Amino acid sequence: MWPFFALLLGLVVGSFLNVVIHRLPKGESIVFPPSRCPACGHRLAPWDLVPVFSYLALRGRCRYCHSPISPRYPLVEALTGLLFALAALFYPPSPQAFLTFAFLALLVALSFIDLDTLELPDSLTYGLLFLGLLSAYLLSFPRPFAEALDGALIAAGVLGLVAGYGGLFLRRFRETRAEVPVGPHQVHMAALFGALLGPGVGMALAFLTWALSGRTGKPVVLPDRITLPLLPLAWILAPYLGADLLSTLKGSFLAAGGLALAGGLYWAFKPIHEEGEETDPVAMGYGDVKLLGALGAWLGLYSLLALFLGVFAGALVGLAFRQRKIPFGPYLALGGGVTFFFGETLWRAYLAWLGL
Repeated sequence: MWPFFALLLGLVVGSFLNVVIHRLPKGESIVFPPSRCPACGHRLAPWDLVPVFSYLALRGRCRYCHSPISPRYPLVEALTGLLFALAALFYPPSPQAFLTFAFLALLVALSFIDLDTLELPDSLTYGLLFLGLLSAYLLSFPRPFAEALDGALIAAGVLGLVAGYGGLFLRRFRETRAEVPVGPHQVHMAALFGALLGPGVGMALAFLTWALSGRTGKPVVLPDRITLPLLPLAWILAPYLGADLLSTLKGSFLAAGGLALAGGLYWAFKPIHEEGEETDPVAMGYGDVKLLGALGAWLGLYSLLALFLGVFAGALVGLAFRQRKIPFGPYLALGGGVTFFFGETLWRAYLAWLGL
């Protein structure tokens, strides 16, 4: 009965997620007003809102104006129900099971919002991050707190640097305008200082430039054309300078991740006022960086496996449909979900294939 209950709960939660997916990007309340038909505005009765079954009974059309209903609605409901049922097969009734339900529900909402808007709302990405850290702190689930914190920072740092190098190559090494008081420049500086001086010092120095930028109103940063080329050089020279390569890499990623997540949280409360249309090409939005950081809080270093699976799935879809620009959030969410349930099994199978 537990998987069946989880399926029913997932269907109901999926119905609510449809409201979140539709209203949250518009800045509308997800509670009021009650659900209405998007076409005619008629308030929907309770029997119009039965997950999946109402759509089938109405043959995909509004009861009042007969306008087509997007198949997205029953898809989200059915997907959420099936994911909850899958989680119930892994976890008996417990706080861990309901935390897993919350993890999956947030991934579903983020995926479909990104498909619609090419954006990942900070309220959901940071909600996923803090819920993962809180779960780790209180219950050591699904990872102990130290692993969860390191996983969040390292994952965000890795993808933040990937975004930095990708943007630099797309701009053909042309310097971009630095954001005030904090932006990707501080992330790249933190990575360099973290490699040379350790993650704590790297973050402290980058936070200092953040404070100076805020105080002066002008960017106090090193150019990307300096920090990003010097960073791999620091990694290469680390063993010759008596430093451990893994410690150097970890210092870079921890410091970069700390600045990426802290800076993203700052802009979440103080949105950027765009003065004009963005002209600098970017390889990846920072919403993806924050999402991978959130996955790191749940998966630890296995979040890097989630990143690999997401890149692989996104590349296949991009090649199949010949798309040059795709929302990466759904593929990260897919990689995160697969890794959450099967990550250790996949990793052990890979090591066995290598003969290790």
